[in-house]
Formats: sequence, structure tokens, C-alpha cells
Amino acid sequence: MEISIGMKGQVCSYVEREDTAAEVGSGSLLVYATPCMVALMEGAACEAIASALAEEKTSVGTALDISHLAATPVGMEVRAEAEVIAVDGNMITFAVAAFDESGKIGEGTHKRAVITTQKFLDKTYAKL
Repeated sequence: MEISIGMKGQVCSYVEREDTAAEVGSGSLLVYATPCMVALMEGAACEAIASALAEEKTSVGTALDISHLAATPVGMEVRAEAEVIAVDGNMITFAVAAFDESGKIGEGTHKRAVITTQKFLDKTYAKL
């Protein structure tokens, strides 16, 4: 299978205390942290293209342009959705959005590069 425009992914989670800005260090409030929302969005992007990747391939995040639009309290379910909107060689661009039970909480774009897993790890750990 080939990565193509229109592929979609979705992931869901519940906001726990450890997902709050106060706990992850991105603020002082016990509300869903922006870094956690970003991770959920990236997870949805990974899910969108997972079925199209060969066994020795994976993807890594390279860019994000997101807005966190609304706060979410601990205990609420959150969902992220991603859709492939552009494919340029090994670079994939996604439209991403996040929602809680009351509506949209975030949106933006995300880019991922498709890489060969072992080659990437070898190059990374050669830094040591």
C-alpha cells in the first residue's frame, strides 16, 4: 500500500492528572497540557499511515504548527484526528485536530518523515 492523500487516523484517551500542564511542566494548572495534546495528534498521524509502511519503516515528526483552542479538565475523554493532506517523497503533511467531549480543543498541521528504522537509529546512536 502507498501513502496517499485522504488517509485518516484517530486515537482517543482520557485526561489523567499526569497529562496536565502542572504535571508535565508546561504550566501551573491541572488542565490538559498542550504537549500531551500534541502527542495525541502525532499518534493519530502515525495511525493514519501505519498500514502503508513496510516492516522496516516508521515515521518521525519533523514539524508542528498547532493552536490549543480550549482547556480540558482531568477526567474528560480527548480524541485526535489526522488526515494526510500532502505527500512529497518521504515527507507527509497532515491536518490534525483534537476534541474533548465539549468540542474542538486544538487544530493545525503536522509533518512526518518516513524513515528506515535501523538506519535512523544507527545514525542517532552514533552521536554517543
